[in-house]
Amino acid sequence: MTLPLVLRSLLFSLAFYAGTMTLLVIGSPLLLAPRAWAMAGLRAHARLSLWALRGIVGTSIEVRGRHHLPPGPCLIAAKHQSAWDTFALVPLLRDPALVMKAELGWIPFYGWFSLKFEHILVKRARAGAALRALIREARERAGQGREILIFPEGTRRAPGALPDYKPGVVALYEGLGLPCVPIALNSGVYWPRRHFLRYPGTIVVEILAPLPPGMPRGTFKRELQERIEEASNRLLAEARDNTVAGSIEPATVSGSRFQTK
Repeated sequence: MTLPLVLRSLLFSLAFYAGTMTLLVIGSPLLLAPRAWAMAGLRAHARLSLWALRGIVGTSIEVRGRHHLPPGPCLIAAKHQSAWDTFALVPLLRDPALVMKAELGWIPFYGWFSLKFEHILVKRARAGAALRALIREARERAGQGREILIFPEGTRRAPGALPDYKPGVVALYEGLGLPCVPIALNSGVYWPRRHFLRYPGTIVVEILAPLPPGMPRGTFKRELQERIEEASNRLLAEARDNTVAGSIEPATVSGSRFQTK
């Protein structure tokens, strides 16, 4: 007998948050270890979380376009629909440095590890100074051969919501002089923002062809947004088709999951 969706969502939430806190506490000695060891722990947490999500809820992941990832440093610009994106994309990359809100650095353990991972914490109060600091730190991380991962809209957006791309991604593109790899996804269908339920199905992450360095800023921003939004909307349509086909429980289909433009 299949457990009700609410119960499966509750069990996963308990496992995810309890497991996260446990790993942060027992892994605290990694704060004194080399960064590479701490990053290995971060990847292990992501893989365990994905395993639990698949085993408890029935939500799996499909990755398309891995061949588009360059072997060296680059800028990664990913659609952001869910908290899922903040951990599940990490194992797909070699050594990512995430662009994050500086306020997250104040959270015990979580913030300490974010500093250990040498993520890029941005203070958004002073826009000009924040952008200069963002570019400076991103150059340092890229100089180490790392990918710079940014969510161009800055915060989670519901599937199908109108895009709202911030200037940070353009500043990074110009300041780094590296190819930019767009990533589209449909995670918000299965792990909605501000919602307790987790839905069975397949979250698709599509890594798109890189944009070369040196494009005019207006052309870059337009091309980046068009590529990500077109692909994400296509993945959203796939999720809708799967719902109609019955791979997602019919009772879970509601307006809160599919927001139209």
